[in-house]
Parts: sequence; C-alpha cells; structure tokens
Amino acid sequence: MPIPAPLAIHTSTVLPEWIDYNGHMNVAYYVLAFDHVTDAFLDYIGLDHDYKAKANVTTFVADMNVTYIREVVEGDPLRFTTQLLESDDRKFRYFHSMYHAEQGYLAATNELLSLHIDLTVRRVGPMSRPILERLRQVQDAHASLPPPRGAGRVLGMRRG
Repeated sequence: MPIPAPLAIHTSTVLPEWIDYNGHMNVAYYVLAFDHVTDAFLDYIGLDHDYKAKANVTTFVADMNVTYIREVVEGDPLRFTTQLLESDDRKFRYFHSMYHAEQGYLAATNELLSLHIDLTVRRVGPMSRPILERLRQVQDAHASLPPPRGAGRVLGMRRG
C-alpha cells in the first residue's frame, strides 16, 4: 500500500475545555492536540503501546517547536498532516501541520525530535529492524516533499 506524502492520519475537534479567556484554543491544548497526532504517527510506524511494552522501549521528545499561525475556536474541526523529515537508528524528526478542516487554513505547526529509549537502561538505544524499515519507507515516500516552512527554525526577534 502506498504511503501518503504527507501522512493524514488524525482529525480532531476543538473541545470546550480547550478554550481560554481570549475565546480561542489555549496554547497548552495545541500541544495536546499535536500529542494526539504524535501518538497516531508512532502507531503508524509501529512504535505502538504493545510493541513498546514487549520490547521494553519507549520514545521521549527531546525538542519541540510550536508555531501558532491562526486561531481556532470551540467546535472547529481540525485535520493534521505529518511529514517525516529525517531519521536514523535512534531518533527521528518530524513535522505536524494543523489545518482548519472546513476552511482549509493552516492554524499551527509542530516540529519534534523524538528519541528511542531502551527502558532497561533509560538511555537512547537502537530501534528494531522492522521499525527502522518502516521509517525508511515513510522517509522515501516523503523525500520528494519540500521542507515545511518553519522546519528547523530558531526562536528569535527581528531587529528594527
């Protein structure tokens, strides 16, 4: 089965409890929504709960950028895409985009670097061959995509 480029494996709706005093989704809930997308991505590549429990491994997020582009409000439908940017035998970097599912605008982005952790020693350790193969397949499918705008960005302020 062909691998979509980018992946579109999660949708959601802005819940009432995600709304802050400004009447839009609170920053913490953007991270929560992106965390749900990350879970879907990990399941997609085989790093699901059962695999982790059997292999005594997990993943830790080592770094993350969230960019808030346009607000969303209670009840807004959301769709997400995920692009694998790079990977090796111990880590992978990927990029989620959050869109308003009906109006189509880009609301936010989330770039992450995840580490594969061997829980026996609680250190970064190599992934199994099947996981590495799945990552390679996704990487190959995403190789022709342009880098997402904002990927690898450094936080800073413009002068002047």
